[in-house]
Amino acid sequence: MSQPPGQQPPQGEFGAPYGPPPESFPPPGQGTAQPSGPYAAPAQPGPYTPPAQPGPYAPPAQPAPGYGYPPQPAPGYGYPAQPGPHAQPTQPGYGFPAQQPPPQPPRPGGSGGGRFRGGTRTIVGAVLAVALLAGGGIWFALDGDGGSGKPTAGPAHSSGQPDTSPSPSPTVSKGGDEDLISPAEETAAVNAKRKPGEARMLWLQKGGVDLPQGGEDVYGPWFSGDTVVTAVYRTVTGYDIKDGSRKWSLRLSTTACAAPSQPTADGKIVLGVKRTTAGDSECNGLQMVDLDTGKAGWHKTYVRQGIWDGLSDLRMSTNGDTVTVGRTSRSDAFRVSDGKAVFGKLPGNCQPFGFASGDMAIAAASCQTAADDHKEHQVQRIDPATGKRLWTYKVKKGWQVAQIYSADPIVVSLEQSQKWAILVLNADGTYRTQLSGGPGDYQVACDADLIVKGPNLDNCLGVAADANTFYMATKAVDLKVGDGNKVAAFDLNTGKYKWSVRSPAEQSLTPLRTEGGKLLMYLGAAKNKGGGIASVPSTGGSWGMVLRHPVSGVPTERGFSLSRITYVGGRSYLTQARISGIEDGDEIEERSMVAFGS
Repeated sequence: MSQPPGQQPPQGEFGAPYGPPPESFPPPGQGTAQPSGPYAAPAQPGPYTPPAQPGPYAPPAQPAPGYGYPPQPAPGYGYPAQPGPHAQPTQPGYGFPAQQPPPQPPRPGGSGGGRFRGGTRTIVGAVLAVALLAGGGIWFALDGDGGSGKPTAGPAHSSGQPDTSPSPSPTVSKGGDEDLISPAEETAAVNAKRKPGEARMLWLQKGGVDLPQGGEDVYGPWFSGDTVVTAVYRTVTGYDIKDGSRKWSLRLSTTACAAPSQPTADGKIVLGVKRTTAGDSECNGLQMVDLDTGKAGWHKTYVRQGIWDGLSDLRMSTNGDTVTVGRTSRSDAFRVSDGKAVFGKLPGNCQPFGFASGDMAIAAASCQTAADDHKEHQVQRIDPATGKRLWTYKVKKGWQVAQIYSADPIVVSLEQSQKWAILVLNADGTYRTQLSGGPGDYQVACDADLIVKGPNLDNCLGVAADANTFYMATKAVDLKVGDGNKVAAFDLNTGKYKWSVRSPAEQSLTPLRTEGGKLLMYLGAAKNKGGGIASVPSTGGSWGMVLRHPVSGVPTERGFSLSRITYVGGRSYLTQARISGIEDGDEIEERSMVAFGS
């Protein structure tokens, strides 16, 4: 069965025989030309042998990183929850710490961009915090102009001004018959038992928003200055990074349904929002928000044309002053500063269906070869200010772009049936290498594993990259066995495995990002063992703790099993990627974000 994008790689070998291209691709400046001809291997390609009997594809239930940064210089996101394990490949995938949730049934997908990116996905059941069923079928709604196809503009809410009144005193349920205590009380209790050398729990937040049955995805966190921002349902909130106090809260007129993983350099984010408040409303609106002030900027809608476009999930990205909204059949781009359209459908039958956020606008493109078949894929670099293709790399026929693990350097996950390969390109779009080797038994969790709506191409947990090295984790810890996991490093010039480090028993290490010649990792919490941020030199060797979370905070930390992990400015942040509850009102009390630091 077709698997939706972002799911863990199939149980084929990592480094399946994708094979490098035997001929050179167009240099920069010739991006509009479509490369053709057979692929020729480079001088010394590494051998890639798929397993004799690849195991069946087992999608994860709830990996917890979904909204993490791609492996780029910007702060990365890690996710503690765990996807389902894969058969042991000879080449890497992704691992996620925390406890492994129950398995989730496969999600139906249509053929489209990415590994069935943009395909139709339908909700197959109630969405609970511990059992996400991705979906979100989209039905059509007429534009405000009666369906003429012209974009319409409107405010995000009545005033366009954020609510900066003091945040209410939140409470957190500890479960059972225990009394509710406020996040401040829980934080104080944790810190009172803190041991020497352990970081403080700086602050704790609760959901605080009344959500529809089944819960809602949480977008963010995004950082700008001394503010950290998240968006859920119809509320966008900015918190002080030091003490967690609410700086502002913005009420949207309709529900947030997609968002990029990164804001602009000057602290602006453009959210995907629904057209109306109706449950079947189309996700075709855009709302700009200033992360520093909480003020709503421009608001507009765009036209989604045809079945493929109307039913496809959205993949949003921020590239400089451009926000792109990718779908199966095309991408539309707008200037973040003023909302002006930059480009839409590009010439030819190969259209970008998604970008990775970052300075380099690296896109995955799908080439329509039949009325309902989008199987031929390309990797493109596109000028985000004009839409001009700077270069094009043609992916071998039958292979599809599943994720963009890193935009700089360019590392791309490719899939074909039960095969999986990780491709590395040079900055000019030519073939660099393909990864192989290592300890095996890798895992990956990306946006589509974690959230129901808006699965981006660049939000994968457990990967990181610097100029010459790529890092990824093996499968999550098996608590019954008491084993740890490994983080493996690969040479981006040769594609070969270099070294690995092992986590402690009952805990997992997950790559977040690189900084100053070191790899930063999240160490998951275990019973009587606090988590925290660790680092290891890019050359390998022993790893050490950078920020050790308090053991007294383990119950709180382990409660963030579906979270994104962010390390910014010497502080670590755990942010739930989805909030829901079994009983009405549970989502209001559910813990939504916690920060640790000195």
